[in-house]
Amino acid sequence: MSGTSLDGIDGVVLRSTPTVQVLRHSFRPFPPALRDELLALNTPGPNELHRAALAGNSLARNYALVVHDLLQAAGIGPEQIVAIGAHGQTVRHRPLEFDADPAQAQAAVGYTLQLNNPALLAELTGIDVVAEFRTRDLAAGGQGAPLVPAFHQEVFGNAMHSVAVVNVGGISNMSVLPRMGPGSPPILGFDCGPGNALMDHWVHLHKAQNFDAQGAWAALGQVQPALLESFMAEPFLHRTPPKSTGRDLFNPTWLQACLATQGKLKLEDVQASLCEFTALAIARDLQKLAPDARQLWVCGGGALNLQLMRRLSALLPSVEVAATDALGIPPLQVEAAAFAWLAAKAVKRQTGSLQSVTGARGARVLGAIYPR
Repeated sequence: MSGTSLDGIDGVVLRSTPTVQVLRHSFRPFPPALRDELLALNTPGPNELHRAALAGNSLARNYALVVHDLLQAAGIGPEQIVAIGAHGQTVRHRPLEFDADPAQAQAAVGYTLQLNNPALLAELTGIDVVAEFRTRDLAAGGQGAPLVPAFHQEVFGNAMHSVAVVNVGGISNMSVLPRMGPGSPPILGFDCGPGNALMDHWVHLHKAQNFDAQGAWAALGQVQPALLESFMAEPFLHRTPPKSTGRDLFNPTWLQACLATQGKLKLEDVQASLCEFTALAIARDLQKLAPDARQLWVCGGGALNLQLMRRLSALLPSVEVAATDALGIPPLQVEAAAFAWLAAKAVKRQTGSLQSVTGARGARVLGAIYPR
């Protein structure tokens, strides 16, 4: 898994039966040139098709290195792996937009684009590859995201009470998991805010760091109420799920438009306000859509941001806020484990999506299989 935070690649070896168990985890940071190119490809630019194809090749080669790291660490051969789940790198996500045809009663499908070369990955590893998880859900009228709530329910669901899981990667996405059992309401899942994307951009721009380690810089600043109010006015935040977004929305251009309405601000105050923005967007959605949730389990890189975790706890005083390692899966392993789980579903021709989450016409088998 390589997410919108663009920090690198997380891989796991997952045993999915009889229960979900992560056996090994490995991480490789992106080579700086690849990270810069993937970030640049999130916005229109010259010679995009050529550059995107080469970036997909480079990404597959780096995925293969992670696979080899995992096999070596686990002491197993490629023949013992059923399949690799390779999500690819999202560079555009515009579901249900652009191509509606009212004359023929055809709804818009839009598109979602994850750079990858799964055929090359299969060639380099000698293992079946499952990729292109999101496109089938779009074809069925869904958002194509988030796709992890069914996995979250299996590993984090509670038979006694409702809980929520939020992955704070480049974008924040939340799963609302009602109490498991007959008569329970449907699972919800949706993108709820900018996650780390804007915080990472700001600290990289002004301190040449890829992320604000433990939220230390944000902790030095003061939240600016007027700036926070302009952030929270974003219409996406007030839409009813199903909904999903990405860097197409929460990007430097969006941030600069908000800052242009303010006076001169201290750099650390902007960082503090961005951290509060991420926390507040999560907290408000939880209060609105899961008021009975007892726990909020946090995964993704945001779980390591101590200032963000403090602010979530302060904004949700009646909810236990904790990282997912309290339940046995460290925060940086959850997303990779989810797509390994979805790959296992695809191999068995089992559905992996939820109609209540994406808004599709029904659950679908997700992913295309590239044989070794």
